[in-house]
Amino acid sequence: MNVKPIATAGSIAPRLSSDPVAQFKLLQQVHEATMSGGRPPTSPRQVISESWRRSLAAHVDPEEYLPPVVYATDEVEDVRAAHPLHAVLAPLRELLVSIADESQHITIVTDAGGTILWREGPSELCRQADPVGLYEGTAWSEAAIGTNAMGTALAVDAPVQIYSAEHLVRTYHAWTCAAAPIHDPDTGEVLGAIDISGRLDTLHPAMVSLVNATAQLAEGHLRMRMEQRDERLLARNMPHLQRLRGEPGALLTPTGRVIAAEPLGRWPRRVAVVPGTDRVQLDDGREGLLEPLAEGYLLRLPRPRVARAPRLRLSFLGASPAAELEGRELPLTLRRAEILALLALHPPGLTAEQLALHLYGEDGNPTTVRAEIHRLRGQLGDTVMRAKPYRLCAEVEADFLTVRSALATGDVAAAAAAGTAPLLARSESPAIRAERDQQVGALRAAVLDHGDLGALWSFAGSEPGRDDLEVHERLAAALPASDPRHAVAVARLSWLLSEDD
Repeated sequence: MNVKPIATAGSIAPRLSSDPVAQFKLLQQVHEATMSGGRPPTSPRQVISESWRRSLAAHVDPEEYLPPVVYATDEVEDVRAAHPLHAVLAPLRELLVSIADESQHITIVTDAGGTILWREGPSELCRQADPVGLYEGTAWSEAAIGTNAMGTALAVDAPVQIYSAEHLVRTYHAWTCAAAPIHDPDTGEVLGAIDISGRLDTLHPAMVSLVNATAQLAEGHLRMRMEQRDERLLARNMPHLQRLRGEPGALLTPTGRVIAAEPLGRWPRRVAVVPGTDRVQLDDGREGLLEPLAEGYLLRLPRPRVARAPRLRLSFLGASPAAELEGRELPLTLRRAEILALLALHPPGLTAEQLALHLYGEDGNPTTVRAEIHRLRGQLGDTVMRAKPYRLCAEVEADFLTVRSALATGDVAAAAAAGTAPLLARSESPAIRAERDQQVGALRAAVLDHGDLGALWSFAGSEPGRDDLEVHERLAAALPASDPRHAVAVARLSWLLSEDD
């Protein structure tokens, strides 16, 4: 009968002609010619020719060669019990054994190295398989026994069907087999292979599809068990992640797979964990701290410490300016105080030409300014004052900036409390005078218009408001007679009026 080809690794499985005997002879001729260096009547499938080359490179003898025994009969049970595929043998048997019995095939499961760990099938076929090494404990990798479905499927990591003389070793030319690899859903690594083998007269083209479906079934069962383990691990270890209190971290399985993370986002699917180390390097260059848990790991990504800018405190409201750098008092001349005030008022920075204009007006000399700034930078340090343009690279706390900010946000009470004196009262710098006058004028207008008696009282006690007749008139009229401040305001108003006379 004619059967459609079966899709397998690297090529198409051979077509079964209406004469299987002729097909068998053709494959033997291809094998014979290839092994002897002659010209075969047709080319072998690519997956077969490549497997033959690998097998011969491993010094496998095509003549009467048997697989080596890796585990003795009394060792196989312990090895099988410890293997990850032991957990899924039950569903595999349920699916395959009845099919194998009916179709006169044996079912085989190997480990990742190709060693048979489990074999089951009709007793008569098993008796035929024993003399050729198809039993538990023997090695069926390509390097051990040449081209065969189990070893080649593991070598190419894909389902494979091997028919008759496509086997490298002549011993197996009367056999046909199909195999597919089984992968660990956690790591993606190959755990082993599932294989169905039988005599030539039992060949069925659906066998390769059957073993592939069975391998996927096994992987599905393994994935379900992995997800159950993940849920148990999360239930035990989530408190460790929660205790980080916002610090980036992740929970890892013993194999390094990320199963929970805070915050979500830039986390790899897996972290390369080396047992015994407490640090790991992520693919994006970040370094993490690894803490082993009872099962799995806690990965922490400490936030990088950001270097804090130096703190510069300026008290420039009044006639005697003062400055502190990191709590250390700085001796200041009026000119240096003016430069600091101007730079604080212009965070992006100023050139020497701009500073000269602000300090001296049109007659300013940039050279003079550069000399003064050079001395000031020597006092502050290059990390606090930078050049090109000149600017302050510090966390500036300034009383005049506090007044400015409070006025900008409408917090009149805070502005009045901070504005106890005019900015650099002795300065004749055009820019400083303008800032000083504008700030005092804005503060006065704000306290008069706002209706906050507390702010008005603060301003009346400040240097700019002490002699302000309108401010005291407003206070005397607004404060109730029962308020102790009322008498003070009336007395101050009387004195101001007498001074005007």
